[in-house]
Amino acid sequence: MRVDFITARLLSGMMLLAIFFALSIGSGVNITNREMDVGNISALRAALENDGFVVQEGDLSFFDVIAFYNSGLIKSCFGNNPATPYVALWLPSGPGQTGKSLLTSPRGLSVDWHLRQDEAVIYIGRTPPNCSYFSYRSYVFDKFYPQEGKYKRIFGDLGDALNQRSLKSEGSQNGSSRDPFNQTTLIISTADWGIDERVRTAAKSAGYPSSIINTDVIPSALVTMGLDNKSDTFAFILRLAFFQDPMAGSAFVKDPPGEVFRVTPKKPAKLDPYRLPNLIVRGTGNASELDLTPALDELRSAILAKYGNLRANELKTSVWFLTPLQGYDGIQRGVNVYGPNRDAFYLNTTSFTLADDPEEFLIVYGVNHAATGKAIYSNFALYGADILNGVGCVNSQNLSGTAEEYLPDNPKSKYLYVWKVARHCHGDPHCLEIPWGVKAYGIELTQSAYVAFRGYLEKNMTVGSNYDEILYDRAIKFGPAK
Repeated sequence: MRVDFITARLLSGMMLLAIFFALSIGSGVNITNREMDVGNISALRAALENDGFVVQEGDLSFFDVIAFYNSGLIKSCFGNNPATPYVALWLPSGPGQTGKSLLTSPRGLSVDWHLRQDEAVIYIGRTPPNCSYFSYRSYVFDKFYPQEGKYKRIFGDLGDALNQRSLKSEGSQNGSSRDPFNQTTLIISTADWGIDERVRTAAKSAGYPSSIINTDVIPSALVTMGLDNKSDTFAFILRLAFFQDPMAGSAFVKDPPGEVFRVTPKKPAKLDPYRLPNLIVRGTGNASELDLTPALDELRSAILAKYGNLRANELKTSVWFLTPLQGYDGIQRGVNVYGPNRDAFYLNTTSFTLADDPEEFLIVYGVNHAATGKAIYSNFALYGADILNGVGCVNSQNLSGTAEEYLPDNPKSKYLYVWKVARHCHGDPHCLEIPWGVKAYGIELTQSAYVAFRGYLEKNMTVGSNYDEILYDRAIKFGPAK
């Protein structure tokens, strides 16, 4: 098992090198005008230049968080979701930039970049092939706090995400998504209304209708924009989950189809900053999932009875990092919130260690939030507590029916799940095996760990569930009786 695991991760490392090679010599296999049903990229670029913009090319590439950590390029895995490949937007430096970035490719493209208030970042491309979830979101990465005279890592989202239910594309109609997958879309990320309007005008002249153009507003009132060493840095992330056709999904992640431009007015523009947009209210008021509490308590009793010969330590579950995990909160408090998304809720347990002992394991159990409609997909994942490396997860589509063994006569068991976590699963189909000795792709035997839980997009909503309306997942660590 471990040989196969290491082989797979070596291939991932090779992909990391390939990414840096591609970024060092130019863009990857981007879409061409012939592959787009609307618009003309060359005409868009010409229209922007005619309007007085400097247009620079960026890129959109797969970002293997753990591979970058293992290569020594980053110092944390940011609580990565093992089920979700991340695609990051890379940009060249702005004209006259003096500020530095965390991670820059040999070609000079940075994954975290400075941005003037009168600049914009443009993405034109196709949305992912059919999958359970996708979203686009900008972040403030490192923020400079003048009163303290230093940068702090924030990695905070800057508002609601553009997801398959809210993104305007060829597949949307009257402001709602009809068919969001594999559709042409255009996203403008900017802090300035006037710049946004100029880019939109150029886009329309190049054949891109307003019905596929989205604005990702950077709230300049909360950030410090500019190109010097006291301005904030930003990032832009595309999340993806569970492709219907895995080969099509892999091809998309390897070579995301699109073009990225950084546009800067040659003459500084008169500023007209956006006000903070209204956030979508989370929650529906429907807290019926909590009606499953008695069934969940009955499941707990059945689990404890099954393993009654072992010592049980019930872990405590709470909101991850004891914070709402959103960017505005992180900005105001000056704390790292590790790249959250308002489409999701996040929970985690208290920490533990897991030995290589057949009598030492976890039982993770709870509500399948996808079955109750509180998420379109949910999962649990295992993390090293020190570097926040997600190394394995189980997703909601695999959890259905797993509680019926424990509660065969309870009709509500179909909404619950049970899963084992161990160092060796010995063929148990409902067990997650956690490796070690493979750097950040595993968790060492003496390394503190925790379980984290996520759920994305409440049913019929364009944002994640409210924490007051979900029943928290749970975990019990079992070990040899003393």
